[in-house]
Amino acid sequence: MIPYAKRIQEMACAAEVVSGFFKANADPETINFGIGSPAKETLPREQLRQIANELLSDPVTGPRMLSYGAPQGERELREVVAEVLLRPKGVEADPDNIMIVNGGIETMNLLCQLFIEPGDAIIVESPTFVHSVEIFEMFQAKCIPVETDDDGICPDAVEEAIKRYRPKFVYVVPTFHNPSGRTLTLERRKRLAELGSRYDVVILEDDPYRDLRFSGEEIPPIKAFDKTGNTILANSFSKIFSPGARLGYVLATPEIIEKLFDIKVATNSQTNTTLQLICAEYFKRGYFAEHLEKTRALYRSRCQVMMECVDKLFPAGTKRTTPEGGLFVWVTLPEGYDATELLKKAAQHKVSFAAGEGFFVEGGGMGKNCMRLTYGAIPEEKIRIGMERLAALLAEQG
Repeated sequence: MIPYAKRIQEMACAAEVVSGFFKANADPETINFGIGSPAKETLPREQLRQIANELLSDPVTGPRMLSYGAPQGERELREVVAEVLLRPKGVEADPDNIMIVNGGIETMNLLCQLFIEPGDAIIVESPTFVHSVEIFEMFQAKCIPVETDDDGICPDAVEEAIKRYRPKFVYVVPTFHNPSGRTLTLERRKRLAELGSRYDVVILEDDPYRDLRFSGEEIPPIKAFDKTGNTILANSFSKIFSPGARLGYVLATPEIIEKLFDIKVATNSQTNTTLQLICAEYFKRGYFAEHLEKTRALYRSRCQVMMECVDKLFPAGTKRTTPEGGLFVWVTLPEGYDATELLKKAAQHKVSFAAGEGFFVEGGGMGKNCMRLTYGAIPEEKIRIGMERLAALLAEQG
């Protein structure tokens, strides 16, 4: 048999974790707490149907929607990103410094193509978003875990790791962190931006959940404190518009965007023109504000139900996070419990979740008693049923 590239083996562990999320999602009878999907009730189907019909019927816009588009992304959508999504958050952005990509995760792939050589170091949080790790490892980067606490990644540990490993990136999910649901504090955001500038390292800010805040106070992105262009902001429309649309964006310096343009052309030429123009029109018509208000209210309620179930049903000594937004509750079971083994049994009882072990790049059983639970796509009654199933299995394991 023809041998596979070495990168396939490098990414094997992370790929197994990620593929597990999607396999569980394929069974409609399984209550899947494992994948961070938005609620179906929040998908703006009727508004998008109307917009699509009108735009496709237009003699100018219709043909444009079905033709090749701009590799950097359609101007209309880049302007929406700058004016609607970034400026209110304290980030002044020129649409020329924004690229529209195929979902937020493509940014990681494009930037790895631009910067990463085999053996390069990337600093990640411990725990971290496993899907990005899968990409980093595909490019044969070495992921260096750095400790986190209730306030997010620890800047002193980041600085020490920068000095020791000379990484290309510091990868962070600062707001409603995946997997923990925690939020990086204001002072730590300022410090990370400063570290990127001082040591000339990229702070790769992955921030797809920030608009899903349902309590607490808004905190500006790390990018808002960047004075040198060392912070690159990656974001997505998947959680606030439609995951099936596969739309995301990256904000970077003109030089980096110019290089990403060439890589994008070589990778997939462009992002879907039809969906970009529909998405831009959706925002331009002012639908987003009401949509976001309803989404936040729904997630607030579902998150509360999930936390109540953890507190009431899970073993004594269980700890959990209290997210102010996003889609995730991080649960730490008492010592002796094995969430990885629990996941195997859970499949037989039509319930699934994300075992915590897969989010720790250090391995060695780290996070074995942890689990990531998502609530966004699951109605409250199903949350209760699924959590009761998990609680029963935990009782057997205990």
